[in-house]
Amino acid sequence: MDDEQHVVPVFFLSDSTGISAETMGNALLIQFPETRFERTLIPFIHTVEDARRVVAQLDEAMAGPITPLVFCTAATDDVRAELHKTRAPLIDFFEMHMTKVESIIGQRGVREAARLHGVGDIKRYNTRMAAVEFTIEHDDGQSLRALEKSDVILLAPSRCGKTPTSMYLALQHGLFVANYPLVDEDLEADSLPQPIQPFVERCFGLTTTVDRLSRVRNERRPGSRYASPEQCRWELRRASELFRAHRLPVIDSAAKSVEEISALILQTLKSDATSRRRQPEGKTS
Repeated sequence: MDDEQHVVPVFFLSDSTGISAETMGNALLIQFPETRFERTLIPFIHTVEDARRVVAQLDEAMAGPITPLVFCTAATDDVRAELHKTRAPLIDFFEMHMTKVESIIGQRGVREAARLHGVGDIKRYNTRMAAVEFTIEHDDGQSLRALEKSDVILLAPSRCGKTPTSMYLALQHGLFVANYPLVDEDLEADSLPQPIQPFVERCFGLTTTVDRLSRVRNERRPGSRYASPEQCRWELRRASELFRAHRLPVIDSAAKSVEEISALILQTLKSDATSRRRQPEGKTS
């Protein structure tokens, strides 16, 4: 019972999907690793009447033993004004940032929900959707077609975090990502898998710890050789040797979130692009 009393209720409010509210709110909550949070997403608050119902829910939460946290990204003025009537403390990301942007630009934004959460830049949206389609097609080595279009190729033994990282890079950053599982046959060789060899400069290796890999695999195939610590140790050792021999950037996924792994990949891509631009014409490293 004591544990339940120390769980902090968290509400993410939005007049669209709530992705922005969750992303920004969780970026703050992650700074409190010892605190337990009970998260509730309330998206698509389109009307003042919708907002009133949400206010009633928030006020009810205020009657509990722990004061709730409320994160809001509603863009529509009348909806947001109604939400501010709650007795719960409301952290209004849209108002606090939009007001500052308006003051710098010197004009008022339109403050429409679709502008904040919708398609927005149609060219960027289409690029991201094409990236997602490519990444789904090339997940887990399912297709080797058009690998030359890839921006990134992730290599790793099975269950090291290739798929979630690939999807995040595609959806959030519009990168065309292929991921390729290193199986026993690949790990017994000293060269990279043949289909990947022409694109080594796009490759990143992922690794993890033996304990974590064995635990994750046991959830999928309990008690199997595939999940045994011995097999996991061998695969990770051979993968590391392969990455080192071919000078691939390597990221340990054991203690990093998908966002952190993706940020490291983007940073490396940016650094490599800058390095190539600085090289004299006709000279390669």
